[in-house]
Amino acid sequence: MRSVYIVLSALFVMGLAVWAYKENYATQEVLREVSQIQRDIGHQQEELAVLRAEWAYLNRPSRLRDLAELNFDRLGLLPLLPEQFGEVASVAFPVEEDILMELDNPVSVVGSLEAIVQ
Repeated sequence: MRSVYIVLSALFVMGLAVWAYKENYATQEVLREVSQIQRDIGHQQEELAVLRAEWAYLNRPSRLRDLAELNFDRLGLLPLLPEQFGEVASVAFPVEEDILMELDNPVSVVGSLEAIVQ
């Protein structure tokens, strides 16, 4: 009976060794994939930085101004001037009603609520 336990224990230990061996290689494969993904992310970030620099270079105001002047006949684009913008003081903002004043007179509040419900 004792030899059966020894054999079963030895098989169990060998099974654990095979499982650990497979897990070790699976973990190494996942680590390789993660490092490859990190390298790809680094390359994509470098490409994005280059594209942003190119975009900034192509959208510099002097170049756009020259293009607008060059294509004026087809596009009809005019340069923006400070006189084309309005002032904040000329904007008519809506007047806020004072709700606290209405609460002092409950009849007007009830009347306005009835008007809203209808």
